[in-house]
Amino acid sequence: MTVDLRDYLRVLRTRWVLIAACALVTIAIAALITVRATPQYASSARMFVSTQGSTDDAQANQGGQFSLQRVKSYADLLTGQEIARRVVEDLKLDESPSALASQISASSKLDTVILTITVTDPDPARARMLADGVAKVFVAYVAELETPPGKDEATIKATVVDPASKASSPISPQPVRNIGLGLILGLLLGAGAAVLRETLDTTIKSSRQLEELVPAPILGAISYDSAAVDTPLITSLDTYAPRAESFRVLRTNLQFIDPDAHHKVFVVTSSLPGEGKTTTAANLALALAEGGEKVVLVEGDLRRPKVAEYLRLESSVGLTTVLIGKLVLEDAIQSTASEGLAVLTSGSTPPNPAELLKSSSMAAVIASLREAYDIVLIDAPPLLPVTDGALLAAQADGALLVVRHGKTTTDQVTLAVERLEAVGAAPVGVIFNMTPAKSRDGYGYGYGYGYAPEPSTSRNDPNADTVI
Repeated sequence: MTVDLRDYLRVLRTRWVLIAACALVTIAIAALITVRATPQYASSARMFVSTQGSTDDAQANQGGQFSLQRVKSYADLLTGQEIARRVVEDLKLDESPSALASQISASSKLDTVILTITVTDPDPARARMLADGVAKVFVAYVAELETPPGKDEATIKATVVDPASKASSPISPQPVRNIGLGLILGLLLGAGAAVLRETLDTTIKSSRQLEELVPAPILGAISYDSAAVDTPLITSLDTYAPRAESFRVLRTNLQFIDPDAHHKVFVVTSSLPGEGKTTTAANLALALAEGGEKVVLVEGDLRRPKVAEYLRLESSVGLTTVLIGKLVLEDAIQSTASEGLAVLTSGSTPPNPAELLKSSSMAAVIASLREAYDIVLIDAPPLLPVTDGALLAAQADGALLVVRHGKTTTDQVTLAVERLEAVGAAPVGVIFNMTPAKSRDGYGYGYGYGYAPEPSTSRNDPNADTVI
């Protein structure tokens, strides 16, 4: 699957909480380190390195070049153990030469003979004292090193031109810089974690993913509604509710599947339990009946039947009663409050659901219902746990596969399609369930917005605007 800029923007939009959390954590860590860090003060002294004994311009030029070469070596000597040892002895310090050497740094500007010594310390006065001490010791050390054997005068000398000054403010920690770096690091870590989590997350979150996995069109998307637990049926919703409109859009799109057939049989199933297949089947049946179709909803899930509970019908008599020959089909079908919708509930739970569903009696029931109704919807068990759904799909015109947004994985959808194809069946359409309210995958999303009659507008008001 190709990834473009829109995918990354979607990841940033959906995972912004993770990114913000990482940024806040790194900012907090940076702030804690800044608060707990000991302030460090820096004091610097500058020295001029020159040659002695030059009598003409040529010698002076050679001496200058010689000084430039020496400055690079002096910068390295200043941070060594010997200078630190001499300073400790000279100032009678109670710290080790190694500890003092770690406080000393030296630098020189390119093509100059100016050498800058910098010493850091928690105490600004002590930093100044140490910088002056290092400069003093180094002047004597250079004189010692650069005096040829048998001579009294050094060829090169170092002169302090700028004594160390007392620092007025610490050079570290730097709160603004540390917080800024913490923020940048946190955002980068958060973005990386978000992309990694998105990469490892194989759940279906877009219609494009479904289009690549299922060889069938997406008939519609049902937007998530937190009230669906208490009011699962669209008959309990306002006419212009987005979820109700989503099923009307689904009803319209379903008509384009085999449009020449006048009697159709569809199985409504899913990959695993918990994806909303039963409520989807019931609401689709209600929407079809509302549209003028003669519909029968068959509770083909003989293991965990729920249709009778949702529609408040008798569940003890139904499909299993007909299949074992204790009741004729016409007597087992129950009418509902919705005109045009009949329901064949599951009946008693049998010990052998798969055997009953693949029997010739089940084929006869489906054939009889096909003749009597415009559309037959069969609520079937999930495809992956049991074979019941695939067996029913093989006897129908195809399966309507319900996929739950953010829960069903790509592997589960792939396996579900393979289960159908293994028995000679196929998904004829996909229903994307529980999509976010603001998702562009919600085909029915928002259609009801703005189309409801305004409460202040009366049909008898001649001045009222016409609403289309």
